[in-house]
Amino acid sequence: MNGCGKTTLLDAIQLVLYGPRARCSGRGNRSYDTYLRESINRAADPQRGAELRLEFSITVEGRPRTYEVARTWFAKGKQVRESLAVTVDGKYDDTISETWAEHVEEILPLEVASLFFFDGEKVEQLADPERAADVIEAAVQSLLGVRAVEQLRTDLLALQRRQRLSQEDQGILEQIRDLKVKSQAAAQEVSDQSQLLAQATSHLDVAQAQLAKIERDFERAGGRLYEERRGLEAAKEATAERLAQTQKDLRGLAEGPLPLLLLRGELAALQEQSVREQEAAEARQVIGVLERRDAWLVDQLPDGVPAADRTALKRKLTADRKKRAAATELALDLSLPPDLPQKLAALDEVLETDAARAAELLRSADKTVHELQQAERQLAAVPDEQQIKTLIEDRQQASEAVIVARAAVEQHRELVAEARSRHERLEADLERARQKMVRTFVREEELQRVVAYADKARTTLDRFGEALLRKHISSLEVAVLRSFQTLMRKSGLIKDLRIDTNKFTLALTNRDEEPLDPARLSAGERQLLAISLLWGLAKVAGNRLPTVIDTPLGRLDSRHREHLVDRYFPHAGRQVLLLSTDEEIDEHLLQRLRPSIAHSYVLVHDDTTFTTRVAEGYWWTEGALHAV
Repeated sequence: MNGCGKTTLLDAIQLVLYGPRARCSGRGNRSYDTYLRESINRAADPQRGAELRLEFSITVEGRPRTYEVARTWFAKGKQVRESLAVTVDGKYDDTISETWAEHVEEILPLEVASLFFFDGEKVEQLADPERAADVIEAAVQSLLGVRAVEQLRTDLLALQRRQRLSQEDQGILEQIRDLKVKSQAAAQEVSDQSQLLAQATSHLDVAQAQLAKIERDFERAGGRLYEERRGLEAAKEATAERLAQTQKDLRGLAEGPLPLLLLRGELAALQEQSVREQEAAEARQVIGVLERRDAWLVDQLPDGVPAADRTALKRKLTADRKKRAAATELALDLSLPPDLPQKLAALDEVLETDAARAAELLRSADKTVHELQQAERQLAAVPDEQQIKTLIEDRQQASEAVIVARAAVEQHRELVAEARSRHERLEADLERARQKMVRTFVREEELQRVVAYADKARTTLDRFGEALLRKHISSLEVAVLRSFQTLMRKSGLIKDLRIDTNKFTLALTNRDEEPLDPARLSAGERQLLAISLLWGLAKVAGNRLPTVIDTPLGRLDSRHREHLVDRYFPHAGRQVLLLSTDEEIDEHLLQRLRPSIAHSYVLVHDDTTFTTRVAEGYWWTEGALHAV
């Protein structure tokens, strides 16, 4: 029945083989991670995930090999983790598992998978010339060996282009001469720069000796004390500025609320009075609420309550209110603002902060005054400037001479290093060029021979590729036409079928030898044409791959269905899997197909657990009914 999982089986085969490249019917425009997440059964734990396993046997290098491909995935937060494991003849193969995307292309390329795994309802679209051209080209290129020829031509062309290295070898002798000249110039430059470096080093030694003599004279004359005077003056100025700033900050604090610290007691009393007035106001509000509540409470008393009890309750409630009212009376009422307690509390915090800041500034001021006095005493001991003015000028000139001489030495040292490095590099290049010169003649002869043979091979491959394409296209035309005529009940509808070797498009001719547009065919006839195309391609390829057909009979009428059952399904491949609805392969068609059937199964869906299980038999048989 529809919705039991036929198309899911077809999608599962493609998904386990091709992963994110699989052309699954239900994926649409969704990302691969989203598709995998939605492919986990809704009743299953997403963290345990889902798994697909496909086992198949093929012949590799003349030996039968059994592959098992297992693709598992599970959800982890917003991500989906996927893994793939491939075993060959029961042994896990790490290399094939890691390169499965490339390995499966050698078994069944994705471009031609639609020839063997297809939906019968959608296969009609292949009757369109452009869609058919894509399938024909992919099949011819992949299955019939034309792509291998084209790849060989491309490889040979790449090989020829790599042989251009011989042109470089021809310039080796000129390169050697040029490198010799440059190497000699670099060696001379190393010698010249080394001499200049020696002269600069000698000048530096003289300048450093002169500077050392002047430094000793400068120290004996008290120059060190004079140098410290500038630092002391700067320190004195900085200290005086700090003192002025501290005093300014103290005046700024005095201009604020700080003087209110003298009224701490009065402020505390004002705080207490404002709190009492606020509490009294709140109590009066409560008394008003209680009066209304008491009146309402008396009204709620049942009529059966005695008058004496009612009167007693009223007296008790009235006495409670009077007692509360007495507590709200104040000896003194200044009518202070309601928000005064909050303002006084904020003022208290400000005063605490300002008091701490003022104490800190006073301590800083005392320390700064002490530092200022110390700096003044130190400045009084500095010698007069006129006593050492000449020595200062001589010392400055000597220092500048040392700096200039040292810079000259560093510059010449860098120039020597650059010249030596350039000379070593040129000598290495020269040695490599000399070694290449020995091999140049042998390599040139070798490469010319490779180019010549590659040209011959490419010419041969061009002719071979064209002949191979014509041969396969011719065989394909015959196979597709015969397949279509075999399946059609109108045996004379199409007389000829041609395939353009350049565009790979189909051209049909009717029995009057006039062109026939595929669009003029009925939906069923277009479906048969598309199936004939797939069948013909499989025949010409000679590939013993299985065929999986979902909804195999689609829109076909009864005669066309019988033709497919009798003539196509038993011969579509060595192994054929039909995913049919109960309206397609009915009891009548099943009897016609039974001689070719190995196994029959029914897919049974459980709507409560959202799962499908496989039972032996067909949908109307006793086994299937019992399974249901």
